Amino acid sequence: MPGENSGALSVLELLAADAPQGRYDALLAEVHATGAGEEALAELGRAVELARSVRAGTTRRKQREAALTALVDTAHDLTSPYDIDGLLRLITRRARRLLGFDMAWLSLSRPDGSAYVRTSEGETTALNVGLELGTGRGLGSIAQARRSPVWTADYLTDPSIAHAPGIDAVVEAEGLHAIIAVPLRRGDSSLGALYGSDRAVRQFTPDEIGIMLSLADLAAVAIGKARLLEQTRDEVTELEAFGSRTNTALTRVRYLWECHARLAGMVLDGAGLPTLARATADALDGVLQVRDPGGRPLTATGELPGLDEEAVTKAALQALTDRRPVRLPGDLWLAPVLAGAEDLGVLLLSASAPLAEEDVRLLQLAAQSVASLMLIQRGTAAAEGPVHDELLADLLERPHSVDLHLLERTRRLGIDLDRPHVVVVVRPEGGELGKAVAWASSYAYRAGGLKGVRRGCIVLVLPGDDASAAAHRVSGELSPLLGHAVSTGAAGPTAAPGEVARAYAEAVRCLDALTALDGVGGTASLRELGFLGLLLSADHDVESFIAATVGPVLEYDTDRLTDLTRTLEAYFASGASPTHAAETLHVHPNTVSRRLERIAELLGPHWQKPAQALEIQLALRLRKARTVLHDRRTAAQQAEQAG
Repeated sequence: MPGENSGALSVLELLAADAPQGRYDALLAEVHATGAGEEALAELGRAVELARSVRAGTTRRKQREAALTALVDTAHDLTSPYDIDGLLRLITRRARRLLGFDMAWLSLSRPDGSAYVRTSEGETTALNVGLELGTGRGLGSIAQARRSPVWTADYLTDPSIAHAPGIDAVVEAEGLHAIIAVPLRRGDSSLGALYGSDRAVRQFTPDEIGIMLSLADLAAVAIGKARLLEQTRDEVTELEAFGSRTNTALTRVRYLWECHARLAGMVLDGAGLPTLARATADALDGVLQVRDPGGRPLTATGELPGLDEEAVTKAALQALTDRRPVRLPGDLWLAPVLAGAEDLGVLLLSASAPLAEEDVRLLQLAAQSVASLMLIQRGTAAAEGPVHDELLADLLERPHSVDLHLLERTRRLGIDLDRPHVVVVVRPEGGELGKAVAWASSYAYRAGGLKGVRRGCIVLVLPGDDASAAAHRVSGELSPLLGHAVSTGAAGPTAAPGEVARAYAEAVRCLDALTALDGVGGTASLRELGFLGLLLSADHDVESFIAATVGPVLEYDTDRLTDLTRTLEAYFASGASPTHAAETLHVHPNTVSRRLERIAELLGPHWQKPAQALEIQLALRLRKARTVLHDRRTAAQQAEQAG
């Protein structure tokens, strides 16, 4: 039988040997088998309980020491230069291994309060990473709102939690039960939450909660520093890029001024326009074309295929108005060539690469060099404005005394009045005559015509044979420049210098008719005014009016020996009734219908509209009256010859 103190000594020996729990139970059974007294057994039991308490305390201290060591290691690891994703993976891995969780994950919050799972470890499905947690749902939202740890022994059966279908689906798929969420606190805000979970129902110990909280605080600090480091790196990268761009810009600026100096030197050295264009194209690495104010190419360094001339014309007007280069689609640039207020043409550049701001500036400087060269080659163009005005005044005031000297003066300016020209009279309705006159000088030069000012209107003599089209072009370009519509009257074409005054008078009458007809801001020519144009015309050209109105029908009858003209006369005489017209012509109504369809093809679908129908009837009556008068005159002449 053991001595009095042998039992306690045995317990101490077991405690010192760090014996497993079963050895204590075996000692109690052995002493009980020896028949020891109740008092000895009680003392031995008390000693075993104390030993177990000491052993449990020692175990807890060892666990705390291990946890503290792990936290220190974690703090050391978190000071390493991780990127955000690498840092978050380290945090979740350390949380899972430190506390023996089956699964750990970490969520981050957005500025709007929503959150999502950024990284995870221990998962068995692909449902967790990227999961949207929303706002106010799940343990993480509660933990961040309370700024303290929140846990549950069995998540899916806990009614105190605001569940979300997406979160519950992942928890169920992973087979999770016990879950703890700890906020990642950063000052007064929260960066997200750190989670740990087991696939069994259990409670979390205070030590586990404390370790998770310490780990989350360390993680929050590390995440904040990592974000600051990334922001700093981004700023450093941006500064480096800015420095590189600055150096590049300075290099381009130096290159720009060197090129400009070279171009200016070429102008002063007497270089020709092709040489200057080639130097500009080489400096800008593209194909350059120089055009005069009329849009005609003066020189080019290569081909510019596929140009949209309408877009180029609009861009030229915009560049002239804004006095700066304009970009067109396809890395095509247009720069105005200006000398004061005078338009000398444009530069068209097809660049091989997008132009930088410095390149656009160089293009503008090149246009100035081209303008200087043009002025040197042909003298100061600004002095030609009064010359144009004087020439036009002579043509209008002395139409019957045009001498060779006047014709020679016009030819020196590149204007041949023996070719067809039209006259356009423009009246600005907004009282901005000065601005309109400045524009007219440029337009007349570009078009190769003459410009003058009479009776508060601008007078333009322009090459061409379509007065209506010329008037519309003038109105279409000047109206946007002034910001309001202008009224235009046009007449022509002329075939000789002496006819300019007559065309001017007809254009003025068209403008006056436009005003009388309440058409201010519109465009009118003799052709557009129809029979009113016939009345306003100085020579009352009946033949031209008939040809313009029913000419296609007359030609069709002559070529095919048909009766469309008679059908038209019968149709209008019968009140526009095909049936009555058929009776008059002694043909079937279907024949009249087919003839009317043919007439519609020749005169257009609107030939029966009141305005056009009126002109058609007038043309038919004039033709019939002319035929009757001609027959009578012929008969009288034959009678005189017979007598």
